[in-house]
Amino acid sequence: MNATDLPTLNAALNLTSAVLLFAGWRQIRAGRREAHRACMIAALVTSALFLVSYLVYHFQVGSVRYTGQGPLRTLYFAILLSHTILAVVNVPLVLMTATRAFRERFAEHKRMARWALPIWFYVSVTGVVIYLMLYGLPGLG
Repeated sequence: MNATDLPTLNAALNLTSAVLLFAGWRQIRAGRREAHRACMIAALVTSALFLVSYLVYHFQVGSVRYTGQGPLRTLYFAILLSHTILAVVNVPLVLMTATRAFRERFAEHKRMARWALPIWFYVSVTGVVIYLMLYGLPGLG
């Protein structure tokens, strides 16, 4: 695997994280705490792997320019801006939310998770959207 493979890996990790977050939300809504816990820990690990891979890629390659024009360019930068701001907010929010759960402070965990989960999900999904807008679908280009 080399640096050119990392954007696809990053998108796959983001997609996996989004699926795990949705599954974890479904599990807790159904009262299945252990299944929820497993999904959320897996999402946390997947997101951490994404962050490491993302930093390695951008350390080696730098930034990648979006080449689209017109309304798609405006849409891309709107998504990128919201994604970037929320990704920065998301890291400490998720860590604080997870810490509350690990310490079994579930009332606090639940209050924080109401904010953390949708932000984390949005960041994961928009990460995939950004990838598709920058690189297209692999094998179709």
